This record gives sequence, structure tokens and C-alpha cells, in this order.
Amino acid sequence: MVIKTDELPPAAPADSPREPGPQGGGKARPGPAELPAVMLLNGDCLDKKSEEPKENGHEEAEGGDESSGQEVIVIQDTGFTVKISVPGIETFSLQVSPQEMVQEIHQVLMDREDTCHRTCFSLQLDGNVLDNFSELRTIEGLEEGSMLRVVEEPYTVREARIHVRHIRDLLKSLDPSDAFNGVDCNSLSFLSIFTDGDLGDSGKRKKKGIEMEPIDCTPPEHILPGSKERPLCALQPQNRDWKPLQCLKVLTMSGWNPPPGNRKMHGDLMYLFVITAEDRHVSITASTRGFYLNQSTAYNFNPKPASPRFLSHSLVELLNQISPTFKKNFALLQKKRVQRHPFERIATPFQVYSWTAPQVEHAMDCVRAEDAYTSRLGYEEHIPGQTRDWNEELQTTRELPRKNLPERLLRERAIFKVHSDFTAAATRGAMAVIDGNVMAINPSEETKMQMFIWNNIFFSLGFDVRDHYKDFGGDVAAYVAPTNDLNGVRTYNAVDVEGLYTLGTVVVDYRGYRVTAQSIIPGILEREQEQSVIYGSIDFGKTVVSHPRYLELLEKTSRPLKIQRHRVLNDRDEEVELCSSVECKGIIGNDGRHYILDLLRTFPPDLNFLPVAGEELPEDCRRAGFPKPHRHKLCCLRQELVDAFVEHRYLLFMKLAAIQLMQQKANRAESPGPLENGACEAGASESPEALEAAEEGASGLAKVKELAETIASDSGPAVDPKSREVIQNACKAVGSVSSTSFDIRFNPDIFSPGVRFPESCQDEVRDQKQLLKDAAAFLLSCQIPGLVKDCTDHTVLPMDGATLAEAMHQRGINIRYLGKVLDFVLRSPARPQLDHIYKIGISELITRSAKHIFKTYLQGVELSGLSAAISHFLNCFLSSFPNPVAHLPADELVSKKKNKRRKNRPPGGADNTAWAVMTPQELWKDICQEAKSYFDFRLECETVDQAVETFGLQKITLLREISLKTGIQILLKEYSFDSRHKPAFTEEDVLNIFPVVKHVNPKASDAFHFFQSGQAKVQQGFLKEGCELITEALNLFNNVYGAMHVEICACLRLLARLHYIMGDYAEALSNQQKAVLMSERVLGIEHPNTIQEYMHLALYCFASSQLSTALSLLYRARYLLLLVFGEDHPEMALLDNNIGLVLHGVMEYELALRFLENALSINAKYHGAKSLKVALSHHLVARVYESKAEFRSALQHEKEGYTIYKSQLGESHEKTKESSDYLKCLTQQAVALQRTMNEIYRNGSSANIVPLKVTAPSMASVLEQLHIINGILFIPLSQKDLENLKAEVVRRHQLQETSKAATRDAAATVAAAAGSREEAASSLLPGDDPPTLSSV
Repeated sequence: MVIKTDELPPAAPADSPREPGPQGGGKARPGPAELPAVMLLNGDCLDKKSEEPKENGHEEAEGGDESSGQEVIVIQDTGFTVKISVPGIETFSLQVSPQEMVQEIHQVLMDREDTCHRTCFSLQLDGNVLDNFSELRTIEGLEEGSMLRVVEEPYTVREARIHVRHIRDLLKSLDPSDAFNGVDCNSLSFLSIFTDGDLGDSGKRKKKGIEMEPIDCTPPEHILPGSKERPLCALQPQNRDWKPLQCLKVLTMSGWNPPPGNRKMHGDLMYLFVITAEDRHVSITASTRGFYLNQSTAYNFNPKPASPRFLSHSLVELLNQISPTFKKNFALLQKKRVQRHPFERIATPFQVYSWTAPQVEHAMDCVRAEDAYTSRLGYEEHIPGQTRDWNEELQTTRELPRKNLPERLLRERAIFKVHSDFTAAATRGAMAVIDGNVMAINPSEETKMQMFIWNNIFFSLGFDVRDHYKDFGGDVAAYVAPTNDLNGVRTYNAVDVEGLYTLGTVVVDYRGYRVTAQSIIPGILEREQEQSVIYGSIDFGKTVVSHPRYLELLEKTSRPLKIQRHRVLNDRDEEVELCSSVECKGIIGNDGRHYILDLLRTFPPDLNFLPVAGEELPEDCRRAGFPKPHRHKLCCLRQELVDAFVEHRYLLFMKLAAIQLMQQKANRAESPGPLENGACEAGASESPEALEAAEEGASGLAKVKELAETIASDSGPAVDPKSREVIQNACKAVGSVSSTSFDIRFNPDIFSPGVRFPESCQDEVRDQKQLLKDAAAFLLSCQIPGLVKDCTDHTVLPMDGATLAEAMHQRGINIRYLGKVLDFVLRSPARPQLDHIYKIGISELITRSAKHIFKTYLQGVELSGLSAAISHFLNCFLSSFPNPVAHLPADELVSKKKNKRRKNRPPGGADNTAWAVMTPQELWKDICQEAKSYFDFRLECETVDQAVETFGLQKITLLREISLKTGIQILLKEYSFDSRHKPAFTEEDVLNIFPVVKHVNPKASDAFHFFQSGQAKVQQGFLKEGCELITEALNLFNNVYGAMHVEICACLRLLARLHYIMGDYAEALSNQQKAVLMSERVLGIEHPNTIQEYMHLALYCFASSQLSTALSLLYRARYLLLLVFGEDHPEMALLDNNIGLVLHGVMEYELALRFLENALSINAKYHGAKSLKVALSHHLVARVYESKAEFRSALQHEKEGYTIYKSQLGESHEKTKESSDYLKCLTQQAVALQRTMNEIYRNGSSANIVPLKVTAPSMASVLEQLHIINGILFIPLSQKDLENLKAEVVRRHQLQETSKAATRDAAATVAAAAGSREEAASSLLPGDDPPTLSSV
């Protein structure tokens, strides 16, 4: 299989398997770029985050276009081919690239079908062994056509174990149990079931006579519009390949291990026990020379070789000789394994857990058993030394050089890899801690106080130890502090200042406990904290110290993080200077590095939730009922809010200065005197009236910018005093900390209990307090209304709780404002159009409140009662059964006396059966109380059925949301939630409870710049250049993240879309298939993003004439959307239009009508009955009626559409004309039909009937309609039009830059420029750009 470089990274991390075969160049195949068409992509550029004001320290290195052009060449060293000679098979060729390591050729050979069973070998060139870790370009004499020999090496115990583990992995390669169990970064993917394998081949297979192949289009009952059933089993359809081919019955370590001394001296390394499929029991010795049969049995040890002994270098070769079934099935299994798409097999960077799983048989597995009982540290990681020194690895990768692109890539890749390994190790450790399998380092203390060290990671529990957080809310504050701290770590890591170090931090929620895992600062455990801290405070501001080196390092972060350098008083009333909050501690480790930790107050406090005596909030806040007391005093504003607020202030600053400059200019124009040497000479002679207001505003703003930069750079007398005064006034008005340039910063210690400021700083403190109040008001008066407006316009389209939370977070709105957002939705004039937002918000509110209750509920449950307790909670939460009874484990009845002595129970070992008395009424009462006290929202419902009835929710959706939030995994089966005779869940239905993990996500910065430049090019209409930049971004992303990552998914989706536009359907299909697989694997099989990827793929399949595949993909997307939200969602209209059009294309008219009419009613609800979307829906329905020859209905719908077009666009618009022409055509057909009918009535059967011209729709016309509804417009343009269009885009872009133009979607801009094709604006494909990748 030939594979492009974008399929898998040019330099894949050592653990990602890679397909053999030549690697194509990094560039994608250019499509026919000569097409006289420009393509509009809407939705690919909605995000505004990147237009940050440059004045305020946002000057990022402009590494986007110019500088990286030359550097990229370094990366793309041309590949070359080497020959590989392996014992026992023919020599073959392999394409390699110079910067790969020798180890990667090893990986390829261990993955290849014919060499996969070898692990212990070396590669030799002309008799010299190649070093595994050297890059190919450093090897002398290695060139095009060189012959590399695979030489079998003697085994060691480590190598023998690696070999057995690898063979086990090969035997299990099609078995999904690791994905269901959430181990080894396996996750599920179901795309291949719906596409019948790889789309690439089938695309070529089905080209001939395609138009009318007979296909079964009837969807299952539950997918049809109006169906009320929501089956769960369809979520994970059974895959034929999962019925595993049995190669062996048992492969396990023998009980005779380890070999006794005399056998070690014969070269025995370990013994295996195997039962073959033919039921033959054999014992195998792994020796230095390979594997052979010995004469031991289960009860007799006889290590002598059997006869024949079948000595083989690999275990597979040995088993092939003794078991014919093994030989046949293993070969078949490997064939199937390599046929699967690589993206179905590669490990994801972070573990994804599935909330449902089928019942799987538990099979014997020696490797899994061994993993569970050893910490796997000896041979899990291929690096010397026993345990990994996480801190050293995390910090060393940060210290790698970063002067040019190849160095930065290497550094980012190392950082990402170590973070992903650290997250996996920390998660395992945290679970071991809560399950009671790790000894505490302070075992004599109470359970909550205990701390743990495992695998060089420090673990602490989220409880308030030693009253540390007494003034901040006790245990509640101790619970939120770790996530605040993690956000701080993320932020400082992103700023990436050389010489400043943070700890590796992972926060794990598991079984109701919060565990913080941190890497360990060298030497910190040997000394008291008081001695170590040389910057900051260990007692929240009573004693404070500072250090010049820390001030210097933190000063570098203060500009991007908007943190103000300030002075505070310590307990001796001395002034101490800080450049962070007082809690931020600086410790110099024994390794000489400067660490900062406890970053929980990196961002300023949120005054809406922090009532302070004697302080009054602005009117906007008071009107909304703030300030409100919260459970803890650690509420901070989000970084996104700080950035948005600063940007808002920057625009205000520019406007104020521009207005003042205009006034000055006007004054001068009235009294013509000698001109001052100022910034206003050019425009001074023109009268202001002569200029158009808009352009004047723009040029004025441009001047302000120039002026502000001149003053900031302090070029002295060049600036006249009046202009200087203008800038000073504007700075003062917006609260800038500098009077010569715009610079807004926050003091994070304001309103911090226990922190005192010197008298000399009172003015500054007063200004800072005002700034915080303004920021709190800005959140309520701008950000929440802005979010609701975007939801009303459907530029933001959340489908579930997670996507709603993401949309809120993007605008800097914390989840604690959810109640306020819902209030705002309820008061909105467009309330019906926000129905879906309201439902998602309510179910999020209910499930989050339930999660809070579940957390404390679980803390009282011991391990043996876990499944009973969780199923009881779910019954109380979701089942209509009025009085579920909890099943206590039998041993609860035993006398409790003997347990009193066990002081050191694991945290989850509280002997407590209080959970068993919970009732549904109590739980729902608690949920309503929690919603009121935490979110300030009144839920009036006493039972789940009342909630479902009142708010139109679905129980299956609530089950999904609560499971995802708490880590519950339930059995895949149909649950009867509404039965009043038996509870919905039993103990057997709860399969597992997984951790919910929060961690740092290191970014690939260069790749991101390329991606943004590519998006910018695409928006300007330079498709080919955009495509090349994005392909380059893909290569760089692959270099840093490996093959699997959310951002690669976004990259692939955009590439697919570009190829589609440029007419290269095959390439579009291939990229979109990868995007779907990756979204399933990295985000989850029913994540809203995955649903959208399925829709895009269906469109490209349809365009490639794979009709049945397109339909099954659309049906899958519809099923997932029904499960995740339900039918009443704006996105469902788009989906149903797509399904209806495809069905129309295959002449299934009745079915098509059901979907199209459903889409029509949803569009009318969410876009208003007079919107262009509704007009288009009417037209689509009319077309189907026409095909059915029901002209009266067709006319009725087309007239509705015509009326809308006429009122919205006017008579002369081409859409109105098109509709009018179609009406005429329909009328003629209706008249002809009526004539024929009359003829029949008059003359009976002898009538001379003219056959009606009712034709099936052509694929081209269906595709055209599909393009329109999916917001893809081909606009034929001449060269001159193109130039004008580009000029117009550039002009508008400049206007937007300078004034606060609403950032409309670029698609709408271009569409307006190209003759206002209104559909472009009205049918934006929402969510086409994930929050991770904002556009330029």
C-alpha cells in the first residue's frame, strides 16, 4: 500500500506502526487549479481569537510565511530507497527519509505482514551493526539502493519478554477489548462497518454503470423522522472482524519460572505454557538461541529438549510447526490486520474511554496478568534505568534548542511525547492510590491527609489538609485549587519563557476523589518548605519573600499574561515586589532550575462571585443579582475573558484617540495657522466634511496606530505635544497602566484575603479594583449576550454539554454562569430559535448538579459495593421505577468490630452504607437545590419524568452526559427507563468506572502558523497556495504529535474540502476518511465533531458515486445526533436535507419527502418562516413532488419559496427569477397533466395519451443542491472578476482590522462581493472549525 507522507508522519514516534511502501512527497496532488471558479468555504474562519491587538504584547514571531519558506526545505530532505534482506523471504525495497532513525525501520519490519514475528534482530550494512538511535543521514555509506541485512540476535530475558508481548499483541490485534477497557491508548472506531472497508479501493471498484445500481435505502425504523425510540445497541454495531480467529487456546507464563541456576547456565531465560487449538499441551523454553519444546508438564519439571525440539528464533515459527490451525489462522489474522486502515490501529496520544461496552468474554492473557501485578517498569519503557525520572525528562525537553524549524520540531515533539507518557503514568498511579494499592509516605496520618509517591510522581488528595484553605472555603477550595493550578501551568507552559520551569501536573477524578499528580522537584523532599521557598508566600500573604532572578523571569511572562508587577506588605510591614500572585511560590531545585508552583491564582479574581464588604459592583452586575457568595473564594476569570476584555479596551482606546485627533484636525482646518510638526499634516488641509465618515474613521485609526507606536518607541521630539496628550487621555480613559502606550494588566492579588498593599500604591490599587469590576461587568454585558447572539445566528451550534461548555469557555464564560446564560436565553426575543441551546443548557445543569452529588455519594462506598452503589444512583437519577432498593454486598451483614483497628484504609475504604438509603425523590430534591445554590437556576421538577416532560429532554442523553462526566461505563443493551415495575439498572449493568483526567496539551506552534496562513490564503481565494500551506502544516503536525491528534483532524478536514473544491474527489475522500477515523478515535465515536465529519464524508462519497455508502454514513450521523441530542436541532435540518436529496437521487420519493418535510419544519422553527433556508427547503420538497408528478403540491411549495425570495431579495434577484421560471415550468406540467386526465375522463381507455415528461433527477442536479445546502458555492468568475474580488476582500479586511467591524464569516463577505448569493451567508456550515484551531 503506497502511503502519502501526510498519512503517517515522516518521522513517526517509535511506537506508531507504519505501513511499508514508498512514501510520496509531502505535497498533495495539485488539483485542476485552472478551473475558472473560486470556491467559498464558509465556517472555516469564524473564530476571532487570533485578531488580538498587537499593541498589548501580542507581537508573536511572524513565523508564518516568510521566514519558514527556506527552513521547510531542511525538513523535506528527499527520501531514498533501501533494499532489505530478511532470512527466509525475498529481498524487498523500503522507502526511507534521511531524518528517520534506524529504530523506525525496526518498527516497520515488526509491523509488516511477512516480518512481523521478528523482534530480536539487528540491521547491518556491509557487516557493520547500525545503532538503533542514529539518524539515517548520519550513517556512512547508506545511500539509494544500499542493502540492509536483518541479522537474528541472541535473546536476553528482556528481549524474550518483549518478543512474547509483541506476539500477544499480534494475536490480539483485531480484538477490541483493550479499547473497551480503556488501556494502552486504544480506542474504538466504527467507520469501516459503514463503508465496507477502505473507501480508496471501493471508489475505483464501482465506477461503471453507476447511475442506477439497485441499493437498499430503507433506514432502520428508529432513524426515521418522528420515531421516539432511541436504541443504545446501535451505538456500537458488531464488527465481523471481532469474532476472533482462534490461533491458540492458551499462551501463558509457566509456573516453573524463573529457571533455576543450573538451567540459566544452559541459556534458559524463561518458560512458557501453551495449549494449541488442537488441544495439545506443550511447554516451551525461551533460550538465548530462540524457542524450543521441552519435556516439562504442568506437574513435572523436565527442562530437557523434547524430540523433535523445533528450535526456532521466533515463537511464531515454532508454533507454526506444531499447530496447523495456528499456522493457517495466524497468517489470516495478519492479512486482516494489515488491511485495516492504519488509523484504526495506531495508539492515541491520550487515553479515550468509552461509556458503553458489550459483554466480552474474559480470556486468559499472560501479558495482561503480568502487567497487573508488576509495575511493568523494567521493560515497559525502552530506556535505560528502572523508573523514569519524570521531572528530569519534562524539564530537559524544555531546554532543547529552538533556534530554527527542525530544532523547534524536535523540541515540541519531545515535549509532547513526554507529556503524553507522563499523563498515562500519572493516571495509573492515581487509580492505584485510590484503590489502596500504594503505601502512603505519611501512613500514620488520617486517610484524607495522606500523600503518596509512586513511579517518581507525587500524589495528593483534594482535601483541605492542615486548614491551608480555611479562609477560602475549606475542602471545596482544596477541590478546585488543583484545576486552577493546572490552568496556571498550561498558561506558563504556553508562554514558554527560557529558564522558568513548571511541574508536570495531571488532575485525576476517580471514584469521587480528586488526585493531583505532580513531578517532583529535586531535593524538595529532603527539606522543609519554609527553607525552600525563596519567592512568594507559603501562608497566603502573611510572610512574603521575593528574589531578583524570579522577578526578571516572571517579568517576561507579565506582558502576554497581562499580570502587573506590584508591591505588597509582609508581616514586618516591609514592601516586597512581586510579579505574580502571592501564592505563586518560587523554589530553586537541587538541579539549579528555577521552579514556580501553586499557580492557582494566575488570573484575576471574578468579583461577581466574591462579595467584598464596602465595594460596589457596576450597574450591569447588580442588575443581574451579583455579587453572589460562592462556595469558595478561588473564582478566577478565564484567560479567554482577560484577552477578550483587553481587546475590547484596545478598540475603545483606538476610537477615543481617533475621535480626539479628528477634533484637533477639524479645529486646525478652521483656523489655518502654521502647521505643527505633527502626525496630522497630510489630512490637515482637507475639510473633514469632504471625507466619507467610514474612510475617515479608518484612516484616523491607522494614524492613531502609527502615532501610538511612535510614542511607545519614544522617538522624542518627532511627536507634537497635542498628539501625545491625545494618547495619554485615551490611555487614562481605558485604564492602561502606562500613560504613553496601551497596556492593560491585572494585579492578581487585589481582593485576596490577607494581602496588604503599601500606602504609596493606593491609587494604583484603586484603579486595579475598578478594572476588575469592569471586567466582571464586561462578562455579563458583552460576553454572555454575544454568546446568545451567536447561538441565535447559528454561528455557534453546540450539540451536547461538552460543546456548549467549549463555546462558553471560548468566550471566557465560566460554567458557574450557566444559570445566567439560561436566564438570558429565556429572556431573549428569539427564544424559540434558542430552544436547542436551552435544552442542552438544562441537561448540562442537571447532570453537573448530579455529578456534584455523585462525587460525595461515591466517597462513602467501599470497593465491594461499587457496582451496586452506582446502579442504585443511576436508578434514582433516571429510572421511572418509584422505589428502587439498593443491594448491599453480603459481607456488610458481618459484625463490624474487627474493622475498627484498620486506621490506614485506602481513601475509598470507608465502611459506610449510607448510600443505600437514597431515594429518587431525595436525589431530585438535592439536584434542584444544587442547581439553585451553585448555578442560581430554579429547576421545578421532583422526578426525572417531570424533568423530561417539562424541558423536552431524553433519558438516554442524560445517561450519556452523566456517564461521560463521572467516568461510568455501562453495559451496551436496551434499558427500559420508563418501566414502573422494575428498575432500569442492575449491578451487572455497571461494567467499570474510569478516571476523568485533566492535563496539559502541548501545542505545535510552527504547524499552527502554517495552518493559519493556509486558512488566510484560502479565504483570499488562493486555493492552491492555501492547499500547499495546509499540507505543510499537516506534515509539521505529524512531526510533533505523531499520527493522531485533534488538530490533525481539523487539518485533514480542511484539506479534504480544498481537494473537493479543486475537483480531486479521490484525494478528498481519502483525507476525509482519515478525519472521520481520527475524530472517532481521539474525540469519541459519538462526539458532535465526529457527527459532522460523517456528514462531510457522505457528501464526498455521493460525489464519487458511492450512493449506498453515502446513505449509510448519513443514517449513522442521524442516529448519533438523535442519541446525543434528539431530533429538534438546527443541524438535523441540514442532515435531513442531505438524506432527502440523496434519496431523491435514487428515486425513493416517499422516503425523501419524510426527511425533507422534517427539515422544512425544523428550518422554519430555527430560522424563522421567512428565511432563505426555508425558501430553499420548500424548493427541495417541490422538486420531489414534481418527480412524483404531484404538481399541485409541488406548485404550493414552490409558491411559498417564491414569496420568500421576492420579499427578501426583491423581484430582480436571480434566485427569485429562478424560482419564477420553475413555477412556470411546473404550471405547464400541471396543465398538461390535467389535459391528459380530462382526455381520459372523456374518451375512457381509448384516449390518446401523450406520455408525461417526468424524469428522475440527474446526479449532477442532486449534487448541485447538496452543494448549496452544505454551503459550498462554485462561482464562475473571469480573471478580471477574480482580481476585483481579491481587491475587495483585502479592502474589507483592512477596514475590519482598523474598526470594530463584526467579524462576519469570510464566506459571507466574498459571497456578497460576488453578486450577493445569499445562500452563502444563510447556510454557513457551522462548527466547521474546531475551537482548537482559530483562523487568521
